[in-house]
Amino acid sequence: MSAAIPKATTTPARAISGCRRNRPVKAIRAATQRPTHKTVNMIGGIPQRCRGRDTGWRALCQYLLPPNAGSDLLCPATKTSWGPVRRRLFLALPAIATLPPPAAARPSEGFVRIEGRRFVAPDGTTLLLKGINLGNWLMPEGYMFKFERAKAPRQIEGAIERLVGPAAAARFWRTFRDNYIAEDDLRFIATVGFNMVRIPLHYRHFVTATTPPRFEGEGYALLDRVIGWARAHGLRVVLDIHAAPGGQTGINHDDGPGYPLMFYVPAHRRLTIELWRHIAARYRDDPTILGYDLLNEPIAPYHDVAYLNGKLEPFYREATAAIRSVDPHRIIFLGGGQWSSSFDMLGRPFAPNLAYTFHSFWASTRRDSIQRHLDFSYRYDVPLFLGETGELTDDWNESFRTLQERHGIGWSFWTYKNLDTPSTVVSIPRPADWDAIVAIADRPPARWGDPLPLPRERIDAALARYLEGTRFANGTIRWSYIASLGLKPAL
Repeated sequence: MSAAIPKATTTPARAISGCRRNRPVKAIRAATQRPTHKTVNMIGGIPQRCRGRDTGWRALCQYLLPPNAGSDLLCPATKTSWGPVRRRLFLALPAIATLPPPAAARPSEGFVRIEGRRFVAPDGTTLLLKGINLGNWLMPEGYMFKFERAKAPRQIEGAIERLVGPAAAARFWRTFRDNYIAEDDLRFIATVGFNMVRIPLHYRHFVTATTPPRFEGEGYALLDRVIGWARAHGLRVVLDIHAAPGGQTGINHDDGPGYPLMFYVPAHRRLTIELWRHIAARYRDDPTILGYDLLNEPIAPYHDVAYLNGKLEPFYREATAAIRSVDPHRIIFLGGGQWSSSFDMLGRPFAPNLAYTFHSFWASTRRDSIQRHLDFSYRYDVPLFLGETGELTDDWNESFRTLQERHGIGWSFWTYKNLDTPSTVVSIPRPADWDAIVAIADRPPARWGDPLPLPRERIDAALARYLEGTRFANGTIRWSYIASLGLKPAL
């Protein structure tokens, strides 16, 4: 049976002529639709002794199907009995049969999808994610400048502005974003064997500070450019909101006030969801985008944990619905609470194409360090993704990476480029006078007005050398780090 299922209710349909008890029944789509599934009633006609009497009609069973399913179905075998009565039907109805929604109800050309615990490439093979984070590019973090007090993006930006003034600071950041991640970087990432990048985003690059806010900003053009380079070099991209309106963690790297207000303030929550809807609409037809990581490291382990944990899955459900309203086939990554270390507050998957991401730094390289995540994965038959890890030795990198791979877990190490460190892919050279820059940036507010320890021209020169050092051509490639990830040790 290959005809499309007509739209109809469960009211009587056409009768089946003849006297064949095992005749297949026709599937008819119910009028009501659910947000992510439709109910399909199986309608069957059972002839009553085939003596010319009218045929009775009843719904024999129901299936829950993704809204794009369109093929006919057969009911399971149903025991029936009838007697010499008119317009009546006696049958033992089976229980409602529920088909789990397949991840690729309508697979689209070129898109990665989820099947059980696997990421599945467009050609049907299992895809093991091997990625690197593009940290610090659109989401600066103080330690990657060697700052200790100026940790959050707004603090780093304030420090640069105090050093050189607003106009020069604006030029600094434009050059920084142009240099830090360029096509040479994406080409190299692909050449050594990574197959994806994870891009942390700060919402302020995509939303204005006006009332009401508008979805505008330099972030869109910057992101379009990098996604284009990724596409050209065969890389997939995961987009990650690292800093949501109001903050989702309560620590410096969400650039909030030190408390996860996104979960408390309805306006922040709505804006975060609408930003995801806007991003999803922009990239809905681009299979380069592997998926959306809805919140980076939500809910610190020391802020109103019991209350906030109960808010995480409802947020994920609403954000997922918003994304799927404009982009139905994208993978969505759900991070656990307590800095993406625990899935205890999350239940069974509520939609197709969901993956679950955790972060782990400096952990044991034995299975017990990830056992609770494996338990969750097997319990619900969902894939895991190690979204951030690293910042340790090459030996640890290799051991922890191979632990993940033995259990089918893809990974994305932190981070691609950093200042003067062996624990990265490309190390930025530390410029002369950088210690003085750090000392100025880390001054407490009471000392912001103190005279600068360097003349302005030396400050300008130090910042200019730093910016030149962020170019791929001027960095130091850490080949041993790359080898520890099982990638090509040399070009």
